[in-house]
Amino acid sequence: MFESMKKRVDSEADIETIIGHNTALTGQLQSGGNLRIDGRIDGGVSAVGDVIIGESGVVIGDIRARSLVVAGAVTGNVEVSGNLSIYATGQLVGDVRVKSLNIADGGIFQGRSEMAMREDGAAAPQPAA
Repeated sequence: MFESMKKRVDSEADIETIIGHNTALTGQLQSGGNLRIDGRIDGGVSAVGDVIIGESGVVIGDIRARSLVVAGAVTGNVEVSGNLSIYATGQLVGDVRVKSLNIADGGIFQGRSEMAMREDGAAAPQPAA
């Protein structure tokens, strides 16, 4: 499962905007497509498409996107309509609202998570008590 996630981070074919590792931005970044961040953003990110935080990427602020891959560091709340993946090198500190959540061994998540309802409207299965 995580091999396919790795290919996604390394593939830049569908990425419209790249914030390079020598780039720092202060303020809110809005993107109409897919976005890769290898630099630093102090503010927040809002994207219609997918967001990839590379290993050298740092975001201090909230993120809203279709899906999110974290291989770097995020401090802020996250809301994605699809999948959130935290790689072994990734760190996310903040609350998340997601449809699905994947955390690789070594990945760090500190916060609360809220999962969306399944498409059939039923509540997600609860663990046995």
